[in-house]
Amino acid sequence: MAQALGFDFGTTNTVLATANGGTTHSMAFTNAEGTADSMRTALSFMKDPRLGASTPKVEAGHAAIRQFIDNPGDCRFLQSIKTFAASTLFQGTLIFAKRHSFEDLMEIFIRRLRAYAGENWSGDVTRIVTGRPVHFAGANPDPALATERYNKALLRFGFPEIHYVYEPVAAAFYFAQNLKSDATVLVADFGGGTTDYSLIRFETVAGKLTAAPIGHSGVGVAGDHFDYRMIDNIVAPQIGKGSYFRSFDKILEVPSNYYSSFGRWNQLSIFKTSREFEDLKKLVRTALEPEKLEIFIDLVDHDEGYPLYQAISATKMALSSADEAPFDFGPLGRGGHHIVRRKDFESWIAEDLARIEGALDNVLERTETRPSEIDKVFLTGGTSFVPAVRRIFNERFDSGKIETGGELLSIAHGLALIGERDDIAQWTVQ
Repeated sequence: MAQALGFDFGTTNTVLATANGGTTHSMAFTNAEGTADSMRTALSFMKDPRLGASTPKVEAGHAAIRQFIDNPGDCRFLQSIKTFAASTLFQGTLIFAKRHSFEDLMEIFIRRLRAYAGENWSGDVTRIVTGRPVHFAGANPDPALATERYNKALLRFGFPEIHYVYEPVAAAFYFAQNLKSDATVLVADFGGGTTDYSLIRFETVAGKLTAAPIGHSGVGVAGDHFDYRMIDNIVAPQIGKGSYFRSFDKILEVPSNYYSSFGRWNQLSIFKTSREFEDLKKLVRTALEPEKLEIFIDLVDHDEGYPLYQAISATKMALSSADEAPFDFGPLGRGGHHIVRRKDFESWIAEDLARIEGALDNVLERTETRPSEIDKVFLTGGTSFVPAVRRIFNERFDSGKIETGGELLSIAHGLALIGERDDIAQWTVQ
């Protein structure tokens, strides 16, 4: 039976892998939406008359998304839970009048994963190795607080040992299994909420892989920010951003804070019950372009957030292999059909790209490492397929040094492999 469990608790997706004797396996999860070896990091809570008001029906992953879509008015949905981990401002959230802390939500999510895994979840795990970003998401993240919250949740499962490893270090270890010679490796891990770098020297000594960390860096920018930029530039103007309303004898711009809900599609369901939404409805009477605000209101009333997210993601992925791609979203009416050019998309994310490149500069400068001294560059995560992101590396490193792979699985499998080692302390971080 497996002794080590690698837990890649991601902003967008979560993967668990087991290791036994140097061989790793992804844990399979089965629920009403099918079987998969990764789960969307999402939870939904729905009142169930059979269970009572204090015991809602809880689903995770794609089953949570389905429960929310099928029961939008009766369901509370949460995604990207990880983004709250290091936030001192997040002290919990109310779900059907019951307050849940971050560690409560993390525990509930893991318990659903364990239920979906069934017999695949080994009871003999002696060591869980959890990934953590180099730089947590958020304006002023507190990594010590995040670790404390992770610990509180994981201790509730009785794991004998709990360890933490930087996510790009785990990805590097996974990648290093295929190295044919000693090498200095730069790993860039592009998640949903963060971009992380690790620079590591791998050597084989007496037949055993050893590693010397050289440096790390990270920034709270990744794929989710790209989605937001697309929504802000394609969708928001169609629903009133930048338009005006009349207030007595003044012409004022519609407040931009109404459009922050589009940063996460599930926030539209929260916005639906807010005072801001009621204020927005009142603005229709005095708006100079009321038809745009009416479309906005219809999107919220009809819970169109998830289909919108899917349409944006499809366009973003298509732009990875084409100079232009269609954006089609019927609920926007005539404004829901566009041809999006890659060069426009790249201009929208220019600020984010600069921060991603700045974090790369940071690790190279602090370690006084020249690009020519790096033997391999390993890019992992879906955002690594964005041409503008790839260009950052192609302009600095020889193309023969750059490799990709294991976009969803590399971190979890690397964590599990590290979990089997006697020298695990060398790889861990507090």
